[in-house]
Amino acid sequence: MFQLEKGRVTVKITLADTSDAKLIHHVMIRAFMEYKDEEPPSSALEETVESISAAVNDGEQSFISYVDTEPVGMVRFRLKENGVYFYRLSVIPEKQGQGIATKILKSLEDYAKQNRKTTVLCKVRMDASKNIKLYNSLGYSIYKEEVVNKSNGVNIKVVSMMKQLQ
Repeated sequence: MFQLEKGRVTVKITLADTSDAKLIHHVMIRAFMEYKDEEPPSSALEETVESISAAVNDGEQSFISYVDTEPVGMVRFRLKENGVYFYRLSVIPEKQGQGIATKILKSLEDYAKQNRKTTVLCKVRMDASKNIKLYNSLGYSIYKEEVVNKSNGVNIKVVSMMKQLQ
């Protein structure tokens, strides 16, 4: 568990377990609803509690962030040979802009170091400029641009970002 004080509000970040799939799904859907009108909408909105449970059973891990006792954010990730790959970083709309995503990523970076990983990686849609700006401000840099061809025939421009850990 990672805990920080923000003013008088306690932000607590815990490693999720298999029973947290419903909670992870709930937070993720609330956060990703802002992308429902994008063309195409985020594939996060197609995920289910069952698909998240299956991913957890296949080695996926998550951190969940709480303010007081309310779940307000989460990130899903996998430990890979070349580092930690994260995705679906989510903060519920009413808590965005309060540094919660930054705290989640700091916890993820600490976890990567504890697991002897020296790199944290992610992919971001190019049209998600606020996310790219956030990651840049935290030391992540773009190392690749590509077009991802989805199974439904839609092409999405994405950037791959990376941060080397000390």
